[in-house]
Amino acid sequence: MMQKSFISEPGFCPDCGSILPELRTDGGVTCFTCKRKHGPEVFGEMVTRYVINFNSHTNNPQIKSSNWKHKSIKEEEPEGPLVERKCPQCNNDVMSYSTLQLRSADEGQTIFYTCTKCKFKETENS
Repeated sequence: MMQKSFISEPGFCPDCGSILPELRTDGGVTCFTCKRKHGPEVFGEMVTRYVINFNSHTNNPQIKSSNWKHKSIKEEEPEGPLVERKCPQCNNDVMSYSTLQLRSADEGQTIFYTCTKCKFKETENS
């Protein structure tokens, strides 16, 4: 038997150290680099967990949670970090903001402000 050159982590080839592709349906895997075939034990105790978040708005009574209630505008969480900025519509002194690079990389980003009280939205190019 060939001596291993690497102390490898699960998901990496124990012979050459390359990252391994996903398991095939037969439970085996072939290294892209050294072409050695390995069984599923090469992945060790790796576990993949998925969290799927569904929309809470549904008409299906079997899916709808019994304690679900519609939040009013005032109960909703802010859409981002808060900043002291006067809303031009209702004169509230607090707005949330988020940023996004919409224009070319050598230009400033676009800032989206949302009033925490009336949900008025405005943008600013910086």
